[in-house]
Amino acid sequence: MEETELTKKIDAYLDDNWDAMVEDIATLVRIPSFQEDDKKADGAPFGPGPKAALTAALKMAEDMGFESHDAEGYIGFADFPGKSDTQIGIIGHMDVVPAGPGWTFEPYDVTRKDGYLMGRGTLDDKGPSVMALHAMKFWKEQGAEFPYTIRFLFGANEESGMADVAYYHEHYDDPAFLFTPDAEFPVCYGEKGGYDGTLASKPIAECARVVAEFEGGAATNAVPGIAHAVVKADAAQLPAAERITVTEAGPGLARIEAAGKGAHASTPDEGINAIGLIVDYLLENGLCGADERAFFELDQKLLNHTDGSGVGIKSADEYFGPLTVIGGTIKLEGDRFVQTLDSRFPTSITADEITERLRQLADEIGGTFENTLLMEPFLVKPDSPVIQALLNAYNEATGEDAKPFTMGGGTYAREFKSGASFGPEKPWIKDPEWVGMMHGPDEGVSEDLLKQSFKIYALTIDKLMGLDLK
Repeated sequence: MEETELTKKIDAYLDDNWDAMVEDIATLVRIPSFQEDDKKADGAPFGPGPKAALTAALKMAEDMGFESHDAEGYIGFADFPGKSDTQIGIIGHMDVVPAGPGWTFEPYDVTRKDGYLMGRGTLDDKGPSVMALHAMKFWKEQGAEFPYTIRFLFGANEESGMADVAYYHEHYDDPAFLFTPDAEFPVCYGEKGGYDGTLASKPIAECARVVAEFEGGAATNAVPGIAHAVVKADAAQLPAAERITVTEAGPGLARIEAAGKGAHASTPDEGINAIGLIVDYLLENGLCGADERAFFELDQKLLNHTDGSGVGIKSADEYFGPLTVIGGTIKLEGDRFVQTLDSRFPTSITADEITERLRQLADEIGGTFENTLLMEPFLVKPDSPVIQALLNAYNEATGEDAKPFTMGGGTYAREFKSGASFGPEKPWIKDPEWVGMMHGPDEGVSEDLLKQSFKIYALTIDKLMGLDLK
């Protein structure tokens, strides 16, 4: 089909079907599909919400004329058969995070306001998934006979561990290539390795400690915005410091609170680590015993150098750029200080090298280090035909000359042998202040962005079908 003719047909489909597409999104958003382990059952391993959303998505696909299958509630898929069994995959997720507080719109419905769709899942990931599913439907209505089968995978556990794709891998082969509409445009061709660990001090008896309490951070994978410590000292004698508040915490005790700036672990330079602020203050003012000082000096090297240079793991490569590392949480567990860390690492360093270096540093102070999570870097080279097909579809639809990128976060793409994350977010375009982000209150997405995403996905299917994937 000629390019101009194809573009006209895509535009005509949008004109004829947009209200129905919005209603399809609403059908899914109305289902509170967050995980509830206490309500899981046979056929609903993640609880009734994800199961109901999965069932609704599969019925939607069936109504479009696709062959669908529910894989015991873990995951589902709908097929658009081609001339061969070789598959091009698309995967979106039907589960969401809970609504949480702070909404001004109804979270479990779609509210249309000023060109935006508001509701939990409109952006992550029900809205984009519906756009990609309708891109399949568009081609079916054109009577297309493709060389490859398209398989749309509907995940049900992306937000809480990806046990859905683990189940899929146990029972089915990977598509030849797959993309997920659950990230940013133009196209992400690689995701850094993910590495979590815990650094613990040697046991320090209470009588030998100046620090009676230390707690900060809520998650390993986030730069902590707040932290506090309680120390054996006279609050009135402690000096002022930027972002530090000191108050009395009882006889002979002072409470030190730090106000940093939270950020995601993949973008640590956007944050100010509150744990690091506390550690700096303790060291600068001698608020620690000898063993505490040894641990805090090591912790300071970790917390104050997000490129890993402080602990000797600095590294970078041509695809991912530099390694990042942050300290996410700290607490006093019994007689040990325990600091968690999150690193996003490129291909120029291995997880074993990170572990070896951190264990060596921990050994030197009588402490311990343990690697608690590992995901190897995922990469499909940017000049590969599949990545270029996605990029060309994006640039053709938008008129841009965008370039592919890599990121520190993780998506479904890394769970498959060949994949990419592909829209629909455009973080360089600012939404109105009343439009929230994914996972937060008042989650919303621009209708124009979704419409453009549909066009991109329809073009992408055409371009992928022209490749030699066998």
